[in-house]
Amino acid sequence: MYRFALSLTRDETDADDVVQDTYLRAYRSWHTYLPGSDCRRWLFTICRNVFLRSRERARPTVELEAADADAAAAGVVYATAVREGLEDVFSRLDLGPAINDALTRIPEPFRATLIIVDVEDQSYEAAAEMLGVPIGTVRSRLFRGRRLMQEQLLDYAKDAGFKVRSASVEQRRNA
Repeated sequence: MYRFALSLTRDETDADDVVQDTYLRAYRSWHTYLPGSDCRRWLFTICRNVFLRSRERARPTVELEAADADAAAAGVVYATAVREGLEDVFSRLDLGPAINDALTRIPEPFRATLIIVDVEDQSYEAAAEMLGVPIGTVRSRLFRGRRLMQEQLLDYAKDAGFKVRSASVEQRRNA
């Protein structure tokens, strides 16, 4: 729970407060828990709601682009990676710190969805329930969030000194 709260708040003290408030609300609302349902999902939902309530006044807005524009942007990022010889960078690089850093820079609606589905390994249905959005919105946020992560990780690879392969080397490799 703390790891999820920390990813939402980006501050250890605030994460402690969110977790404490989550467990306090869960204790007070234990009578609303349905036996047989997923307790973890119930707690994550409470945690998310506690976080959102704590941030209501300073709520940033995120402009969502059209799905077609996002698909084209993802294709451009991948094509750039292939052209610059970085398509296999993920197998050659310790990405733990880079992933954590990139994840902190992802805007909130996308970050929470990425954490629930990709980090916490919850289903799309569970994420939709926790976030209080339709499953299509979860899929859309995952697509956009993963694209943003991909862009940031490619920048990290370039900064880490991975060089661009020449076209002739690429042609020999594929021959």
